[in-house]
Amino acid sequence: MYELGFENICGIDEAGRGPLAGPVVVASVILPKDSMIEGVNDSKKISEKKRERVFEEIIQSSVSYGVRNY
Repeated sequence: MYELGFENICGIDEAGRGPLAGPVVVASVILPKDSMIEGVNDSKKISEKKRERVFEEIIQSSVSYGVRNY
C-alpha cells in the first residue's frame, strides 16, 4: 500500500463473541512504516506477560491507536 502513495495504514482486530452473541472489543493502530515489534503478528502465540509488554511498546511507538467496547 505504501507504494501506492498511502502514508498511514491502520491495522484492526476484534475480540469477543460477536455482535449477535455478546460484547466485542475492537482495536486499531497505525504504526510507523519501519516499525518491527516482535510478537505483533499473533498475540495468541506469546505469553500474557510478553503480550502486556508488547501492548506498551505498541502504544508508545504508535502514530495513533484506539480501543472500543461494544
